[in-house]
Amino acid sequence: MASPKAPRRQERVFAFKVLYGLCFCEAKTLEEVEKAFVNSPDRPENIVSCEGFAWDMVSGVWHNRPWLDKALETFSENWRIDRIGKVELTLLRIALFELTGRNDIPPKVALNEAVELSKQFGDEKSRSFVNGILDAAARAVESGALASLKP
Repeated sequence: MASPKAPRRQERVFAFKVLYGLCFCEAKTLEEVEKAFVNSPDRPENIVSCEGFAWDMVSGVWHNRPWLDKALETFSENWRIDRIGKVELTLLRIALFELTGRNDIPPKVALNEAVELSKQFGDEKSRSFVNGILDAAARAVESGALASLKP
């Protein structure tokens, strides 16, 4: 019998944890990303393989990271990517990937989820920082301006 599907919030939190870990131990290959995903001590019981929403988020962010970072730099005035905290950067990457690569996630949901996770994992300034950058990114996606940055 198949395991029950994990709720998206739980899968998003797990994807965040995997991607956050990859900020410190960078994966050079997709195989290394898969290994980090399936061997994570935070992996919920009902996520048993590299498939589903959490994996789509992890692999999508990992594959698109250079473009996501370039796009985020355009919205984070006076903040280079290397100066953004790892928690906030990971949340921003996930949300921007959701905004640009997941048609099944409404922009408002992507922003709200990132802000909620910033409350859970970030400091007291994370919420407003993440919200401000993602608000600008969402407007650029809506207007089509972000499309010009795509490779």
